[in-house]
Amino acid sequence: MVAMGADLEPGTLLAAYRRGLFPMPSGGRRDPVAWFCPVRRGILPLDGLRVSRSLRRACREVELRVDTAFEEVVAACADPRRPGGWIDERIRHAYARLHALGWAHSVEAWRGDRLVGGLYGVAVGGLFAGESMFHRERDASKVALVGLVDLLREDGAADRLLDVQWLTPHLASLGAVEVPRSAYLRALGRALPLPIPQAFALSEVRAEGEA
Repeated sequence: MVAMGADLEPGTLLAAYRRGLFPMPSGGRRDPVAWFCPVRRGILPLDGLRVSRSLRRACREVELRVDTAFEEVVAACADPRRPGGWIDERIRHAYARLHALGWAHSVEAWRGDRLVGGLYGVAVGGLFAGESMFHRERDASKVALVGLVDLLREDGAADRLLDVQWLTPHLASLGAVEVPRSAYLRALGRALPLPIPQAFALSEVRAEGEA
């Protein structure tokens, strides 16, 4: 943790991501927001994703969609029954606003008309800052992550950065690694000037048209 306080307005959040920070609640609704920039940062190199045979099969069995159920994805990630849950109403409201403005996005795994897994995060230039993921069927969140990596790689832009904040055993099994804070900030500097991936840029255009 490097700071406490401030608000969760869109401008505050975007300025934080551009400087390598991300927010988390520090307690109850009246407690200040905590801001983190880990000494050891978790990232997923786009050329380092590990896709097992069973995961490839799972990818063929569901449909991937982008930004069709953002608030449902966040609500599923915020389910209080999940161990270690940290997403409160302030976070849900703040990221819903970012989504409406075209900055926050969801990648979703669907089986027919049922949302079975997904993830959400913030896209700024070539940075995608992953916030949380969930699954209702085995491997569904992993399928969404595979889809996200494909989206980030599809136009061949080098130096895109997929930030996963902290390394967990689950993410490590998929190829995520830890890098020092200094290395992360250098990678962030290379990523930010890049164009946003096309799939997310389309969402920004839709948001502008609705404004």
